[in-house]
Amino acid sequence: MSTVTTRDRSPKGSGQSPQFKMRITPELKEQLEAEAGKDNVSLANWIKDLARQELKRRGIEPRG
Repeated sequence: MSTVTTRDRSPKGSGQSPQFKMRITPELKEQLEAEAGKDNVSLANWIKDLARQELKRRGIEPRG
């Protein structure tokens, strides 16, 4: 007799976060990537940093 168990494969804090997709024009993406490159970060990290800054500006402490 064998027992089959299923594992919860959801991230436990240090796993990957859910993806967030957004559509932007190629021209805007090019501009954003150029600015992120000046800071030597990926576009995704650059946008996350901007979002955190905006939350702080509004008096909200960013989580994560």
